[in-house]
Amino acid sequence: MEKTFRVAVAGLIHDHVWGMLRWWRELAGAELVAAADPNPPLLDKVRAEAGVERTYHSYEQMFDTEKPDIVTVAVDNRGTPAVVMAAAARGIHVISEKPMASTLEGADQMAAACRKARVELLINWPTAWSPAIQTVDRLVQEGAIGPVHKVRYLAAHAGPKEIGCSSYFCEWLYDEERNGAGALMDYCCYGANLAAHWLGRPTSVVGVRGTLVKPDFPVDDNAVILMKYPHALGIAEASWTQQAGDGSANPSFYGSTGTLSVVGNRVRLARPGRDAEWIEPDRPSPGRRNGAEYLVSCLRSGTPVEGLCSAATGRTAQEILQCGLDSAREGRAVSLD
Repeated sequence: MEKTFRVAVAGLIHDHVWGMLRWWRELAGAELVAAADPNPPLLDKVRAEAGVERTYHSYEQMFDTEKPDIVTVAVDNRGTPAVVMAAAARGIHVISEKPMASTLEGADQMAAACRKARVELLINWPTAWSPAIQTVDRLVQEGAIGPVHKVRYLAAHAGPKEIGCSSYFCEWLYDEERNGAGALMDYCCYGANLAAHWLGRPTSVVGVRGTLVKPDFPVDDNAVILMKYPHALGIAEASWTQQAGDGSANPSFYGSTGTLSVVGNRVRLARPGRDAEWIEPDRPSPGRRNGAEYLVSCLRSGTPVEGLCSAATGRTAQEILQCGLDSAREGRAVSLD
């Protein structure tokens, strides 16, 4: 009989956690056993909405009492490394929300702790479970557009409060220390991760951020990070002030023989001398439909977490973010050499 994985949740102040809880509830071979958070209303909510009866104010106490196999980490970016290191020290596998941390130092601490303990660390990027982006990944690997020399991604909405994020989430997103920045950390991270996956580690980074629209806003509401590679460019754009969508292709991947882009829920493949092809996305295979399913599939097969959600890719994305933030502060390009 296959093992049933005991899953705990450390932190409920990242709004993505509620979708992740649904993943665990629906996954055969996993059991949600406990949750920890210092906010009583969130513990009431997790009992009512996710059926998690055993709750704690301390994640350390939860780890020691419940002895889970896996923990879902959904605290603020600054607090994530401490939770991950505590889990790793107890031999607990980790799925943690994007980005890895608020700083590169924190990301390195997480990765080192998990390597030492030989536990898996999966960074949950919602883009990783997009059927369209998974299809683009397959097509790029198959050489549909030749070697990629530019990756561009815009992450944008009207702002966390404006789209209805909880007060717990907004409280730390709007805090430079707890988040790491503002829109730059929250939303440039997606483009940084895609570039890290397809292009690797850049040679230099330029970052620009500003509070363009919202008066007296405590952090940046718009940002751009440009990544330079020996033969490629990565562009990560972020906005917390976009009013409705612009209908453009996003993300886009430019290769030596063509261009791939995601438009809505479809993939567009354009090559010289041919009509553009519209491709319906592949149906994600079992084990690749969400982060919970993927982590369990890796643990069952004994294979490491790879691709967009690996600690190595997440660490490169964090380095890009750190250099982009440093560049914005200092007004210069930052070299990674």
